[in-house]
Amino acid sequence: MSAIRKLCTMALLVALSIVLFTIFRFPPFPVVAGHLEYDMADVPILIGSFMFGPIAGLVLTLVASVIQGLTVSAQSGPVGILMHFIGTGAFVVTAGTIYKYKKTYLGAIIGLVCGTLARAAIMIPANLTITVRFYHVPYEVVKGMLLPVIIPFNLLVAGINSVIVFALYKPIKLLFMEKTKNDDQFAAH
Repeated sequence: MSAIRKLCTMALLVALSIVLFTIFRFPPFPVVAGHLEYDMADVPILIGSFMFGPIAGLVLTLVASVIQGLTVSAQSGPVGILMHFIGTGAFVVTAGTIYKYKKTYLGAIIGLVCGTLARAAIMIPANLTITVRFYHVPYEVVKGMLLPVIIPFNLLVAGINSVIVFALYKPIKLLFMEKTKNDDQFAAH
């Protein structure tokens, strides 16, 4: 794939991420934590990580996080950008790295499961430090929300997005990528 085509595809994936965030989001736990919203913004980013590798996935995460944080999610400010970058970054780097070395259905599944677990795991210390420090929520309150809200929320978001990526990756990759001798087995079949 030419560098220009790759850059254009990555830009399109970031734009799609922002559009999905804008039109499709809802709080899965509205009574307990209405500020936590499920969105599909990670789907194009994760597809980009599978297509171009984990570093590209992290770059997509950074660009999408900043654009989203300065526009459609401006109320969350720099802290929201940081939290999105941490959670999505752990997700796409983990999944993308595993998939980079095992480009099969099984590799995709293992990558997506491990990426989901990585997101949930990294958001524990992120919430215990960043939410406490910048949103001034008492440590004990955040700690009390870990098991009933924060961990299930992150598992839910990443899990749903993983299922969507698993279902859409093959047709999207075939749409954007040129067929080569070294195509991954997951997208080729």
